[in-house]
Amino acid sequence: MSGFTTNRRGLLKSSAVIGTGLALPTIFTASSAAAYTNAPTGNGVTLGFNVPQSGPYADEGADELRAYMLAVDHLNGDGDGGMMNTFSSNALKGNGILGNKVNYVTGDTQTKSDAARASAKSMIEKDGAVMITGGSSSGVAIAVQGLCQEAGVIFMAGLTHSNDTTGKDKKANGFRHFFNGYMSAAALAPVLLEMYGPDRTAYHLTADYTWGWTQQESIQAATEAVGWETANNVLTPLATQDFSSYVAPVLNSGADILVLNHYGGNMINSLTSAVQFGLRDKQVNGKNFEIVVPLYSRLMAKGAGENVKGIFGSTNWHWSLTDAGSQAFVKSFGEKYGFPPSQAAHTVYCQTLLYADACERAGTFNPCGVAEALEGFDFDGLGNGPTHYRADDHQCFKDVLVVKGKENPTSEFDLLEVVQVTPRAQVEYDPEHPMFAGGALGNCNPGA
Repeated sequence: MSGFTTNRRGLLKSSAVIGTGLALPTIFTASSAAAYTNAPTGNGVTLGFNVPQSGPYADEGADELRAYMLAVDHLNGDGDGGMMNTFSSNALKGNGILGNKVNYVTGDTQTKSDAARASAKSMIEKDGAVMITGGSSSGVAIAVQGLCQEAGVIFMAGLTHSNDTTGKDKKANGFRHFFNGYMSAAALAPVLLEMYGPDRTAYHLTADYTWGWTQQESIQAATEAVGWETANNVLTPLATQDFSSYVAPVLNSGADILVLNHYGGNMINSLTSAVQFGLRDKQVNGKNFEIVVPLYSRLMAKGAGENVKGIFGSTNWHWSLTDAGSQAFVKSFGEKYGFPPSQAAHTVYCQTLLYADACERAGTFNPCGVAEALEGFDFDGLGNGPTHYRADDHQCFKDVLVVKGKENPTSEFDLLEVVQVTPRAQVEYDPEHPMFAGGALGNCNPGA
């Protein structure tokens, strides 16, 4: 078969050129023409949006659904096009995906792995979803990613911050645009050192599941590397609402920093308890007591109110960024919903566009063709600066924002300020880093 080469996924790629000198486009023939799960048979394609519509992360889920619906509008040619106008790839035309109108179904993960898998399974088997996306919990993301690998569909993860998602639990059919615990810690530690000094003792409260474990491991390692000590790490169940019994022991621990490895409603409640116990007004070891929230979101800040003032953390994106992509998205989202988007909304909007773009560039919905198009993909214009989707583990690498609660917010949406944009190079790591070791990416599964 002259003019073709076989890549590592078994897809045939053309090395021939047309007489004019233009290379033949895309990954095509072979697997792209073969059977695969839920290949569209009409003139429409169905995507599955699987988000927490109940449970401690429901606020993030609601904003994710808003962004998904906006992305569908833009892909189908409705609205102003949003970040399709700033995206460095020009493959999307506003005529659906590969000429197929984009339809969608939704499910409620309940922030529970079993419920999320059941919901995703139904969308794949009953609704014909060719791609599943969403979620605001790493436990959910890892469970659904595994299901999608088995079923032969692409999983475009929503909010999942555990190192394990693209570490020991990575899958060939799964892709993560969101950053992770290691990247948060790498961005935060230098800022914390500058603000609070090296001679500090930290007490950690940690959500007892994969995200909390790896976030805590990451921030402990990064802060100890700059001179901090760790007094204790106490695990808290995800269903916890009253954190008073966990906060009280901090007072007599000798710690002068409390690190809340909590997210969503958990962070709101634990921070509220810490403030009610007067921790922010105390001095320990001759130093003002401080609180750190490694992973922030605007929605969490809104829920916690004035308690977030002056507290440092990290975030994947913020609506106040002034680049063209961010502002295009803020404008589209704001005009449709009347308020600015969260990082949850931004992440899933990007993932939807990235999936659709990969289908266009690959010329197929075959998950193995789509995966090939995403692996090693470099792009810009989606609000995080130049970004790389690494082939080794399907993790995106981009700049990371260090933020803190504003002292004088101007509105309920203006609660966080960006204090540092940490360059991508500072948060990158080797695919074999010990915090990410233990799992193999494996091979893409096209399914049927």
